[in-house]
Amino acid sequence: MPDTVVTRFAPSPTGFLHIGGARTALFNWLYARHTGGKMLLRIEDTDRERSTDAATAAIVDGLKWLGLDWEGAPVSQYARAERHREVAAELVARGKAYYCYASQEELTEMREKARAEGRPPRYDGRWRDRDPSEAPAGVKPVVRIKAPQEGETIVHDKVQGDVRFPNKDLDDFVILRSDGGPTYMLAVVVDDHDMGVTHIIRGDDHLTNAARQQIIYEAMGWNVPVMAHVPLIHGPDGAKLSKRHGALGAEAYRAMGYLPHALCNYLARLGWSHGDDEVMSIDDMVSWFDVGDINKGAARFDIRKLEALNGIHMRQMDDQALFDALVATLPYLENGGQLADGLTEERKHQLLQAMPGLKERAKTLVELADSAAFLFAARPLSLDEKAASILEADSRALLAAILPKFEAASTWDAESLEQIVREYAETNELKLGKIAQPLRAALTGRATSPGVFDVLAVLGRDESLGRIGDQID
Repeated sequence: MPDTVVTRFAPSPTGFLHIGGARTALFNWLYARHTGGKMLLRIEDTDRERSTDAATAAIVDGLKWLGLDWEGAPVSQYARAERHREVAAELVARGKAYYCYASQEELTEMREKARAEGRPPRYDGRWRDRDPSEAPAGVKPVVRIKAPQEGETIVHDKVQGDVRFPNKDLDDFVILRSDGGPTYMLAVVVDDHDMGVTHIIRGDDHLTNAARQQIIYEAMGWNVPVMAHVPLIHGPDGAKLSKRHGALGAEAYRAMGYLPHALCNYLARLGWSHGDDEVMSIDDMVSWFDVGDINKGAARFDIRKLEALNGIHMRQMDDQALFDALVATLPYLENGGQLADGLTEERKHQLLQAMPGLKERAKTLVELADSAAFLFAARPLSLDEKAASILEADSRALLAAILPKFEAASTWDAESLEQIVREYAETNELKLGKIAQPLRAALTGRATSPGVFDVLAVLGRDESLGRIGDQID
């Protein structure tokens, strides 16, 4: 292994940081951290029609939200085109590449002939050994690599094992277009070499590219980085992951209320494992991660498993840390606006007080915000359907009977208030739930909430008595 491991994440800025890209970035980041190396970020923006600044910003924002930092400034592949042309010229000078003057008509004819003969469409090498002095006038050539014609190219892959490609299938592919624009194959190799990348961890849809890129490395006499081609993520039905399965951008998962470290935990477990460990901290993952442990089979994305894991991480968090995470995420949550607008210092204190009870029931920050909404509701509360059905005449009469007991309470905390309700229930031979349910409905406007005595304590004496009184009147 090289002295310092250098990985890279190299997205195309044509959209958000989607979930597959996020996992690739995570694997690169984890391996760099695990080995004491570094991860670099390169924006592969050579497709000028589809690349946008907004997409680059969204990718950078998604990585930052996930906590996947990189060394130095992001590198623009497009900005390095002159260097790519320089290497193409050097390959020609070394006799490892050549100018090809074949016209579009000739190339079309070649493809059609190959199909008619049942062969894969390949360039036939007609300019491979011709002298450029034979070039037709006015034709701008492309530059093609001289690929080996015999034997095979073997990609030594940390995940896939040794993958063999017959050289006859690789043909003399283009490395520089007729307009002087470098192809993806050339640009990637030159950039990875110049950036000192030692390990390339990417999706296995790049495996065929790896064989072609290896030919360029060898033609330049450069060391080939260690390759690790990771199987793509599939949906629960085994089909390639798509939007209907949850193949959304990182920003969508933030809006749905997932914690970044929980999402990283889930993504790490998609195709990589450490024994039977399911719930992992970032430090655990850094400590345990190795590319050799990545599975060869495709992983299946299951939004329900992600949700359950997120709930576990929320319950394991310190109340203050979870409070901070919720407050920081409110601007992104679909239901965060009302909560954010009402966050006075008193409300913040109440929300933090309520956190132990709130986090027991919530699996996402959206659910957490939703279940905290009762703290911010204006009186008189509007009741949901279930709460309204609970607060029928008998229930209101019960509230009227117990209200004076609360008004007479000398201390206002969960234990004292529970004692008042228990004593009343025993005296009147009632089950505790018979009183707790109407109380919950009156205090929160809902049929579910944190423990009702915690709710009383968090709301405080005046607000609690006012809300109960509203439902009696």
